[in-house]
Amino acid sequence: MTTQTAFLLNGAPVATGVRPDTTLLDLLRGPLALKGTKEGCAEGDCGACTVLFKRPGVAGPPLAANACIMTVAQIEGAEITTVEGLAPDGVLNAVQDEMARNGSSQCGFCTPGIAVALSGLLARDPDPDEAAIHDALAGNLCRCTGYRPIVDATRAAAARLRAELGGDEAPQPEARHAMITSHTDAGGATVHRPHDLRGLLKLRREHPDAVLLAGGTDLAVPLAGYETRWPRVIATGHVGQLRRIEATDTHWTFGAAVTWQEALEAVRDDYPSLATLIRRFGSIQIRSMGTIGGNIGTASPIGDGPPALIALGTTIGLASLEGGARDMPLEDFFVDYRRTALRDDEVITHVTVPRARAGTRFRTYKVSKRYDQDISTVCGAYRLDMDGGAVADIAIAYGGMAATPKRAPHAEAALRGRPLTLDAAREAGRALGSDFSPLTDWRGSAAYRHKVAANLIERLARDLAGETVEVMAP
Repeated sequence: MTTQTAFLLNGAPVATGVRPDTTLLDLLRGPLALKGTKEGCAEGDCGACTVLFKRPGVAGPPLAANACIMTVAQIEGAEITTVEGLAPDGVLNAVQDEMARNGSSQCGFCTPGIAVALSGLLARDPDPDEAAIHDALAGNLCRCTGYRPIVDATRAAAARLRAELGGDEAPQPEARHAMITSHTDAGGATVHRPHDLRGLLKLRREHPDAVLLAGGTDLAVPLAGYETRWPRVIATGHVGQLRRIEATDTHWTFGAAVTWQEALEAVRDDYPSLATLIRRFGSIQIRSMGTIGGNIGTASPIGDGPPALIALGTTIGLASLEGGARDMPLEDFFVDYRRTALRDDEVITHVTVPRARAGTRFRTYKVSKRYDQDISTVCGAYRLDMDGGAVADIAIAYGGMAATPKRAPHAEAALRGRPLTLDAAREAGRALGSDFSPLTDWRGSAAYRHKVAANLIERLARDLAGETVEVMAP
C-alpha cells in the first residue's frame, strides 16, 4: 500500500499524494499549478476542462476526456496531456497556431479545451472530414466565436500535419506505465485497483459499500460539485477481463469496463442507427471514459444505452465469489426505479449483444431538447426480423416511459405477423397505452411522452419504407 498515485503528465512522471476522490481538474489547477485546464460546468458538458487521456496498456493515440469528472482513482499508470503539454517548448502546435492565426478565440476561456480536443482528433485521424470535426467539437461549448473559424483552423492544421508527415500518421511513442497500486492518504480515503476479476470480486465482498468506479461520467458529477466524498473506491479500469471485446459471427461480448467509444467503433457497421445514438448521448470526452457496464449499472430510466441493448436481445453477465457467474436477459436486470437484480457482492462482468443477421432491421430514435449530449425525453429502440413484407418478430423498448427501461409487449403484438404499414404502426402506437404509464416532469408531460412514443413507431414505418433519411454517425 502506498500514499502515492503515479502517472505521466505531459510526458513526465508525476507522483501525488492527494485523496483518490480528488478530481483530476482540482489536482491540475491546485497542487500541480497547471491553470490552462478550466472549470466551466463541472459536469462534463462544456469541455473547458478537456485533457488527453491514455489508459495504461492501450495502444493508439490518447482520447479527449473531461478532467472535471475524472478522479485521481482512475489515473494510476495513465498518460495525461493538458493544453500546456501541446506546446512543451513554448512553440504552438499546428492546431493552436492555426486557431491563433484565424481568430478562432475571443474570450479564450473555452480555447484550451478546444485545442486539446482537436489535437486529439488529428492524432487519431490526420484527414478528418467536416462531420468528424464537428463530432470532436460536440463536447466543447464556445459562446463567443462560433464554430466556423474553429473548423477552418482544424482543416488548415490537418493539411499542415499531412504535409509535414508526408501523408503518414504521426508515430506513437511507446507508453511507459507506472505500477498499479492501492492508494491511501492521510485523509483516510482509499482506492483499490484490482488487476483481475477474482481480486475485484474479493474486494466487492469485503467492501460492499465502496464506490464501484468505472468511467465515473455519472457518479463523479456530485463529486465535482463538492456534494459528496468517497472514503473508499474500487476502480475497475485495470481488470483485464472487464476490458475485453470478443467478436464472433453471431455476437459481440463487451466487458463491463469497455467504453462507449470502443463500442461505437465495433458496432457502427452492423448497426449504424445505434452508432448514431451513441454519438448523440455522449461527446468524445464522455464516450472515451463512460462504460457500458456503468451505464447499465446506474439503472437510470432515461439512460440511452439500455433501451437499444434490450431491443437487440442483449444478455448481461454477473459474478460474485460465492454465487459464481450467472447470465440473464438485460430486460430482466432492471427491477424498479434505480433498482436492479445485482446483489451486494456481485459485479457486472459483460454484456453479450447479437450481431445483425439477414432480414433484421434495427432503428433507435432519441427525442431531446438539444440534438447532441442532452438527456432524453423519450428514447425508442426497434428490432424487426422481416419475412418478406411482414414482421416475423419484433422487439420494442423505451426509455423515459417508465421507472425502468422496458419493452412494449402490447405494441409488439400489434405488429407481429403483419406488414409494417402506417395503419399498423398507428395501431401499435395506441397499444402503448397498455404498456406504459409515464410520469410528467419538466422534460415532458405524460401525454406528450405517449404521443412521442407512438409517433416514433410511425417514424419507424416511414423510415423502413424509405420515406425518411436518418442522419448516421460519422
